[in-house]
Amino acid sequence: MSEPRTTTPVLDKDTGTTRRERRGSGRFWSPRRVPAGIVAVLLAAGAGLLVYDIAAVRVHHSAMHWRRSLARQLATQPLDDVRVLTGAGVVAALGLWLIVLAVTPGLRGLLPMRRPHPDVRAALHRDAAALFLRDRAMDISGVRAVRVRMRRTKAHVRAVSHFRDLDDVRADLDASLAATIRDLGLTRPPTLSMRMTRPGRKG
Repeated sequence: MSEPRTTTPVLDKDTGTTRRERRGSGRFWSPRRVPAGIVAVLLAAGAGLLVYDIAAVRVHHSAMHWRRSLARQLATQPLDDVRVLTGAGVVAALGLWLIVLAVTPGLRGLLPMRRPHPDVRAALHRDAAALFLRDRAMDISGVRAVRVRMRRTKAHVRAVSHFRDLDDVRADLDASLAATIRDLGLTRPPTLSMRMTRPGRKG
């Protein structure tokens, strides 16, 4: 009998992570219960009303006024009328919005993290990541204030330095924040965009 084969995880030389960890957990999908519920209620109400009216006509009752009026307007209204074009545009925009909701994951505020185990999925909120970067930046000597805006692909950092040379502060801040971004364990670490300024003069 042959011995069972074992595989050794391949480490990335730059990040020290395995290929499985770099695959990450993917974007988290929003349940979107409210839009789905609204669409379901509207479709059910419209379908129920239409079925009721058709059944009433089948048993020799007159059709509802709204259906007769709608059929009359559709038969006599020209297609290039402004109201017809406006209604068609609204319906098309609504349908496009529903398609976008169906094919996009949503939850843009969550940053997927690497998954060291197949059964574990984790994400970090963008506000928490921004706060973590801000705290690390404030530990740099010469940094007076920091403002961090975290996006899915880029971290915008604006720092104010009140002493030391700006180039020295920038170099220390860049090295610290780059290491911090790696330590966050994100599937797709955001790129760092930094701006250094001096405090404005009072008076």
